[in-house]
Amino acid sequence: MSAEKYLRPEVIRQVARLDLRAKFIVEGFLTGLHGSPFQGFSVEFSEHRKYNPGDDLKTLDWNVYAKTGKYFVKKFRAETNMTGHLVMDLSRSMDWNGPAEAKRAGVKMDGSVLGAADETLTKFDYAVCLAAALGYLMILQQDPVGLVAFDSKLATVVPPKSKRTQLGTILSVLANLKPTGATDVAGSLAQLAPMLKGKSLVMLFSDLLPTTDDWKAEADAMLRSLYRLRYSGHEVIVFHVLDVLEAKFPLAGLVDFQDVESDGHKEIDAQGIRDDYVSFVDQFRGYYKRECAAANVDYVPMDTSVGFDTALLDYLVLRQRRFG
Repeated sequence: MSAEKYLRPEVIRQVARLDLRAKFIVEGFLTGLHGSPFQGFSVEFSEHRKYNPGDDLKTLDWNVYAKTGKYFVKKFRAETNMTGHLVMDLSRSMDWNGPAEAKRAGVKMDGSVLGAADETLTKFDYAVCLAAALGYLMILQQDPVGLVAFDSKLATVVPPKSKRTQLGTILSVLANLKPTGATDVAGSLAQLAPMLKGKSLVMLFSDLLPTTDDWKAEADAMLRSLYRLRYSGHEVIVFHVLDVLEAKFPLAGLVDFQDVESDGHKEIDAQGIRDDYVSFVDQFRGYYKRECAAANVDYVPMDTSVGFDTALLDYLVLRQRRFG
């Protein structure tokens, strides 16, 4: 099996160990970069940048020139390092696998809407794999990285470090996290803000599902927390992770829907509400996309059928644009 296949969630779900999941995802991603504009992204080039007129000629790396025919200068560690914080939502709604639940309940799924990936990870497992891969990637780049997990408040904090042993610590903590509680994204980000030192990159992994009927009020509260982080000089990427069923609604027939965070349920004609539902999801995501752009926050909408390379490439683009 080629390394690139491990970028697909339906393949990575067959790998039990989180360290192997992270390794396969990153190796598949780096393999896929060959021939792309980011092919120079590797440990070898992590501390180089292209030569600009006026740069000290003593910093030219002739070994790189011999290999590439291009001029690169060595960068000092202060220029290249950034501190990353993986921020994980532990809300109960994250622990959901739509296709698996639909199969168990005997619910019909429209393959033309669902696509090829009818076996996916839960939102939480998907987010954990993505966070693990990003942590792996940052450690390869010798960047300090830490981990924060929250429900209604910060529940777990692993301070950032760049040592190789940090990856094992982060993976161990990630593997043992359980999404079981209510959530307060805005309050948790506000609690995190004063703990950040220097210029940091905050990577939020959440489904951002509202806990009340007033989803815009909750979104605005969260966005205010993002503004505060940006005002303090931090970079932010929001990985908005939905289940493939939440994003595409590939259901047919009468479906008994149960609230994942309560005992409430309701029987609904799935096909009859699909257009309205998809329109709402577009509005929901569109609002976050527009408001995050206004705050100069990178917003990455994803669902559990999307390859992990989409998120890793967004991370790489931000890193090169703002830290490289």
